[in-house]
Amino acid sequence: MSKKLGVAIVGSTGYGGVELIRLLASHPQAEVTSVISSSSAGTPITEGYPHLTGIREELLDDVDAATIKSKADVVFLATPPGVASKLAPELLAAGLKVIDLSGDFRLKSPALYEQWYKKPAADEEHLGKAVFGLSEIYAENVRGADFISNPGCYPTATTLGLFPAVKAGFIDPATIIIDAKSGVSGAGRGASLGTHYSELNENLRAYKVNQHQHIPEIEMILSDAAGAEVVTTFTTHLVPMTRGIMSTMYASVRGDRSLNDFLELYRSFYEGRPFVRIRPEGQWPATKEVWGSNYCDIGFALDSRTNRITIVSVIDNLVKGAAGQAVQNLNLMMGWDETLGLQFVPAYP
Repeated sequence: MSKKLGVAIVGSTGYGGVELIRLLASHPQAEVTSVISSSSAGTPITEGYPHLTGIREELLDDVDAATIKSKADVVFLATPPGVASKLAPELLAAGLKVIDLSGDFRLKSPALYEQWYKKPAADEEHLGKAVFGLSEIYAENVRGADFISNPGCYPTATTLGLFPAVKAGFIDPATIIIDAKSGVSGAGRGASLGTHYSELNENLRAYKVNQHQHIPEIEMILSDAAGAEVVTTFTTHLVPMTRGIMSTMYASVRGDRSLNDFLELYRSFYEGRPFVRIRPEGQWPATKEVWGSNYCDIGFALDSRTNRITIVSVIDNLVKGAAGQAVQNLNLMMGWDETLGLQFVPAYP
């Protein structure tokens, strides 16, 4: 049996990191050889995550490029914004392949990053080297790459739902309005007033209205689809559930298009892409139907009265919106079948 690819995870004590551990535990070609946390180095990973008892019980490593290189071939950076911009260049220089989940390398303009993330940007050399890894759209760029920037959760759900229609000219990009809702795990494991149980339970609230850091990422992808600058209205909401994102998108239809035209367009566009599922007419997806999986489910409703299309797109924010897509990018990077380690049925109910 051939040796598996060694994988290190920096940020193993966050939700994205521990989800990578879960997914890679069943990967046939890769194995986690180092779990790393600068804040918890030297403590057993089971101290923070007892559910890993009997599965992974080693002590967390500290961040050190030479040590990581001795244990792994590929590094996942599941770190807060502002960390990967400093760490990724060092790891790349050590000869490691890097997949960054943090967002530090998604936007190619340093000024744009600093405007939206309120942190110093990475250097332009490495911004230019990072391949944007929205798997279903940019798979050819990801294959064989050494450095991948994993997309954000909201941009994944939103742009997979909009990209084909924008690219084909079926909708007017200037009319796009995006209403997005996320489970609380998207805010990370750190406690805050906004994620306090008594504040969140039986409550629904908008946040970061017109200020969410994923807005320029969404506009970057849609501008690529349109071949011209696209500016959108994007509003996020926090809902009292653990996992899931639903992006509900509205736009004016160009020309005389039927609902069946949209269904045929999307089925053709995503043909051969196993993780995007297009719902039939009259059936709209729910977050529970992709829970724990790497699927993105998309449904449509066409209003002939207003000549507007409604597109509903759902993902699990921790899987397709983070760790699952990162594993999918690992598979593409290594020239493997992109479904390796991700072939499981959503958990329902």
